[in-house]
Amino acid sequence: MTSKITPEKQTALDWIAANEKRLSDDHMTIWNYHEPSWREYRSAAWYVERLRAEGFTVEAGSAGMPTAFSATYGTEGPVIGCYAEYDAVPGTSQDPVPYRKPRDGVHEYAAGHTDPHSALGLGGLTGALAMKQAIDKHGIRARIKFFGEPAEKMCGSKPVHASHGYYDDLDAMISFHPTSLPSLSNTTIWETHCGCYWSKVFTFECREPETWAAAGERRGNQNSHSIARAPGAIDALCLMYTTTKYTKESMLPHSGSWTLNEAILGTGQATSDNLAPRLGQIQYAWRCPTIEMAETINDVLENNAKHVAGITHTEVTGSWVTKTRPGLANNALSALTFENFKLVGPPSFEGEAKEFGREMMKNLGYDAPDEPFPPELEQLIEPQEGERQMREALPPWQKNFTSDDYVEYTWHAPTVRLYVGRPALKALPDGKRVPHWCHCALAGVPAAMDPMFLTAGRVIALTGLELMTDPAALARCRDEFETRTGGGIGGSQWIPPLLGKDFPAPVHFNWPEYVETVRGREWTIPTPL
Repeated sequence: MTSKITPEKQTALDWIAANEKRLSDDHMTIWNYHEPSWREYRSAAWYVERLRAEGFTVEAGSAGMPTAFSATYGTEGPVIGCYAEYDAVPGTSQDPVPYRKPRDGVHEYAAGHTDPHSALGLGGLTGALAMKQAIDKHGIRARIKFFGEPAEKMCGSKPVHASHGYYDDLDAMISFHPTSLPSLSNTTIWETHCGCYWSKVFTFECREPETWAAAGERRGNQNSHSIARAPGAIDALCLMYTTTKYTKESMLPHSGSWTLNEAILGTGQATSDNLAPRLGQIQYAWRCPTIEMAETINDVLENNAKHVAGITHTEVTGSWVTKTRPGLANNALSALTFENFKLVGPPSFEGEAKEFGREMMKNLGYDAPDEPFPPELEQLIEPQEGERQMREALPPWQKNFTSDDYVEYTWHAPTVRLYVGRPALKALPDGKRVPHWCHCALAGVPAAMDPMFLTAGRVIALTGLELMTDPAALARCRDEFETRTGGGIGGSQWIPPLLGKDFPAPVHFNWPEYVETVRGREWTIPTPL
């Protein structure tokens, strides 16, 4: 199978070439909003306004998520999907300069774009708008479905959209991500897709502290500050944290790759008087290759929470944030997309981007090399070779690796995972790790980001147009999907959304965000004056 440049594809390429400057400015708009998960209000509003201006029909707040959307263009024909993400990561504030400098005007631990999702989203938007131009010019009978997907860092929105049926009418889906693995810089994933990501918030509440058995009664001149108080919610939170640390190595066999992380969301809600703290919340997130492993981790967490609540005189509830399914491969779509990637070619990073990299190297205390970035970032790698390299570090039984919620698409339509090289510094000569701020700084440099996301947009557009105009190509992808699921959606090997039907989005928790106060716009940690 060999793809070629058709008149429809050439129209898409010409449109991207004519709009590079505008798209670059668009990327910087989202990069400068740098809003975190579930709180991407300005970023989502920008996309909704832009898509409506381009003629898309847009449902804002889709599936009950205020910062999500579902946009459609066209009224008939095969439905080809792509999407934007736009959430930033707390604690990664960084200006686009070649030295460590958090952004002015916000707390140094405010959010910043790391992957960056700002460019991921513009890659998807570029592809969607280029497909639209070809549909209009050539009278193609097809539909584009473009999703706004918040909270990817929590694998948040896609399981919710799936739960509400938003993906059920897709004929194919194109998922793009800036590469995070140099050896997989410019390729498509073959078999080993991302695995499960599950996350739950445990809320401990001390509703009736006066009934604590050890408290006793106040008598005579006994002061209320001197009586025993219930341990309460802060003690519960601390015990949950430490108990889970103690039991972590006993959760699963020491085989395969899996991780468990935690974040403290809320504590206290009491004065420093002798009152039991009423509320404590801790979030757990775990990544693993299989649903069975994810369930085992959840069982241990639930058991820990039950016993901690008993010790601390609290009540505990566990609330799901997300549950993703392990990704399902589609070799036919992977191969087709890579053929179009070969037509486009890998990104090329020119003088300004590399000079920025050299300046960073010098500011880190090293001699600046002529080539500050790994050569793989400007080279294509065949999907099968990328698969071979990925599997070198995995046991044979492990079918999925790491996590990303794009896997939800894979159970509703043939889905490809496209990686495109993004600039990152070479390994340092003394073996030290490159500081994370370098990654974040490059994300705000147009000369570094534009070639990457524009390349992605070209590949997305060409792949989507081939699926729209070549029924046999789309049929190959659909046939493989039917085979792998045992009959498509609802088939014998199909896995339904793990959150169930019409899951309410977890937008009500105390997620970090920017707020407006009498002091101005602040991160939830007050900005130093």
